[in-house]
Amino acid sequence: MDGEKTLINEVASDAYDASDKPFDFIEEGVDTALLCESDPALRSKISEILKEEKYHITESDSARDALKNMRFHVYQLVIVNENFDTDNPDRNSVLDNLKGLSMSIRRNIFVVMISDRFRTMDNMMAFNKSVNLIVNPSNIDNFSTIIKGGIADNEAFYHVYKESLKKAGRG
Repeated sequence: MDGEKTLINEVASDAYDASDKPFDFIEEGVDTALLCESDPALRSKISEILKEEKYHITESDSARDALKNMRFHVYQLVIVNENFDTDNPDRNSVLDNLKGLSMSIRRNIFVVMISDRFRTMDNMMAFNKSVNLIVNPSNIDNFSTIIKGGIADNEAFYHVYKESLKKAGRG
């Protein structure tokens, strides 16, 4: 690994390109979502649900594309399949990048990992994988309900903390 650049470092060192900033035109208060799913059927189903929930969606075709999109925009929701653009689900570049974010940034991103290895809403495994929620593809028909519940729980959990930050002038 001497001198070998990881995909995360490679994307971070790329020259600035304005086309890498997909949401310069969105008004404030509009939620954005990054979708990293290779399976066309799952991708389509998830995308439709997100559109119904009024998210502005960026669909990435590769980890490199996802990392470039995350370079200049903090998404409110990131949905990533653990097998997205990798042979080893434990070495997913998108998830690794999210793990490396500072807590002040990461706390504002709700991360959903699609996994056929773990059961839906397995909180211990979600904690282990540094994501907010796990959804098994077998439960994709209930995706909307699962996501809404997970986001509501997350907002309730961080509500007092975020209010305290605002009062201290740091939120």
